Amino acid sequence: MKKYKEVVGDGGSNIIAQVTEKLSALSARMKNVKYKIAVMSGKGGVGKSTVTVSLAANMAKNGFKVGILDADLNGPSIPKMMGIETAKLATEGDGVRPPTGAYGIKIMSTELFMSAHGQPINWDGPSSTYSWISVMEATALRELVADTAWGELDFLFIDLPPVLARFRDLTQLLGKLDGTIVVTIPTGISNRIVVKSINAVREMGSPIIGVIENMKGFACVKCGAENNPYEGGDEMAESFDWIGAPYLGRVPFDKKLLALSNEGLTEPGANAGGALDAFDGINKKILAFVGETRS
Repeated sequence: MKKYKEVVGDGGSNIIAQVTEKLSALSARMKNVKYKIAVMSGKGGVGKSTVTVSLAANMAKNGFKVGILDADLNGPSIPKMMGIETAKLATEGDGVRPPTGAYGIKIMSTELFMSAHGQPINWDGPSSTYSWISVMEATALRELVADTAWGELDFLFIDLPPVLARFRDLTQLLGKLDGTIVVTIPTGISNRIVVKSINAVREMGSPIIGVIENMKGFACVKCGAENNPYEGGDEMAESFDWIGAPYLGRVPFDKKLLALSNEGLTEPGANAGGALDAFDGINKKILAFVGETRS
């Protein structure tokens, strides 16, 4: 049988020291962030990024210092939605200063490092297997958070992709989060997947703030009657409390939210009225959950 040479430590590559340094920097930066809130689902297409931006904008509008970490490394959308996709990054001391969008919200995303619109991330490595790509993504996430000079924040909202591995990476990097918000849409399939995600998040030790039901109905532009394009999820959507996940509220379809996604939230007035009003009530529940007395 072939004998392999035992490698002690990091084999002289200094990887262990580099990772330790990054984690130390990350820990120091996170001390200035009061609440770290993850927004996830486990199901794609439910509008997590739109919810994240709306939660952040509402909090900032009410006087809180807010940041958004776009943790969807392969499909980043936060810079476009915040109207800063062409922003230039600058260094500040020992880190990268995140650009700011409406209400002074600080944003960091891999999209800000792309040299051209639509350019995919090239995960080069010694193997094309997913296990290697997953390691590269975890490393990129660590560096993205550790190298960002967030400054003092009341809330850091973290927009996660529909991959539980990224949530696991996040909790390993940041330790215990202050809470997780789970987004669903009113369909039986979405709710079924979301329940599994809630149980997985709980097993990883993160407290569940509750569930937001997105795309719940819309008002007819002619008669004002409310319609629901989705069917089959109504009974379950409002009973997530049976697994310890309170129902935070519903967010209906709204053209202003569509405009936010397509054109970017660049003007404070763009966040008034319509479905965005729903986030006033949702954020009050978030504040109550974390024990924040300001409103």
